[in-house]
Amino acid sequence: MNWLTNFVRPKLQALTRKPGPPDNLWEKCPKCEQMIFHRELEANLRVCPHPQCGHHFRVGWKRRLELLFDDGQYERAELAKSAVDPLKFRDLKRYTDRLKESQGKTGEGDAIVVASGRLGTQPLVIAAFNFEFMGGSMGAAVGDGLIRAAELAVEQKAALLVIPASGGARMQEGILSLMQMPRSIIAIDLVKEAELPYIVLLTDPTTGGVSASFAMLGDIALSEPGAIIGFAGKRVIEDTIREKLPDGFQRAEYLLEHGMIDMVVPRAELRPTLSRLIALLRNQPPAPMDDGARGGGPPFADADAAAVPATAAAG
Repeated sequence: MNWLTNFVRPKLQALTRKPGPPDNLWEKCPKCEQMIFHRELEANLRVCPHPQCGHHFRVGWKRRLELLFDDGQYERAELAKSAVDPLKFRDLKRYTDRLKESQGKTGEGDAIVVASGRLGTQPLVIAAFNFEFMGGSMGAAVGDGLIRAAELAVEQKAALLVIPASGGARMQEGILSLMQMPRSIIAIDLVKEAELPYIVLLTDPTTGGVSASFAMLGDIALSEPGAIIGFAGKRVIEDTIREKLPDGFQRAEYLLEHGMIDMVVPRAELRPTLSRLIALLRNQPPAPMDDGARGGGPPFADADAAAVPATAAAG
């Protein structure tokens, strides 16, 4: 009876059951708590379209590169493979197992992607963090990626844009992870010595050793609205100083008000803003931005059209 119930019946049900609609057609805004249809959210650059909200959802590295580079076109740089599990670290799992899980989930070797292309008329190298890979934590591979991005910018005489999204240093690599902080600063010095622009776009979240090193050294520091930016967590700070922190502490707007960053820029305005900044830093005229914030790339995948309900498509 157990064999029929546990094995045969589920197999028969799987064969006869009609496929239902996907379960990810709607997303709930964590700020205004309104439900947003996924195609509307993608078309609005993953920014909540409801009035008086404008919450910026997190964006993956691939979508972000498509939004910034001209026509969504870029060339990825090949990154050298770093030593795997140099400390033979193990907590609840082996570090090697955690790496394999993240690599299988994201299809990437580690938490950073380096790409080159053009923004307007300007050559640009972008080093973007992948928060889905172990929280964008910074280990030796990320340090190597930042150095490669700096070298590529110097080779191509291009501006360097770093887009961190990270929980900080990767504890599984111990002191080797902390050593990436001075290594990343050396990488940035290569760009500055070549008199090339170095810009940082702080996204949600930028914390820990990342915020304590290269993320705060940009010639200009931008942030998306509402991004969490800081070193230690709010609760840790409150427990340490035994005081209640002000509302909005560690949010981008709070840091702008207190002079820690230069600009808070909505996602739809990032591309023209970056184009103007790079042109000004290089003493060149800015290029016209006639294709909006999307860089000519598609606002959403064509494959999603099959998942749209008839009523939504008609509306």
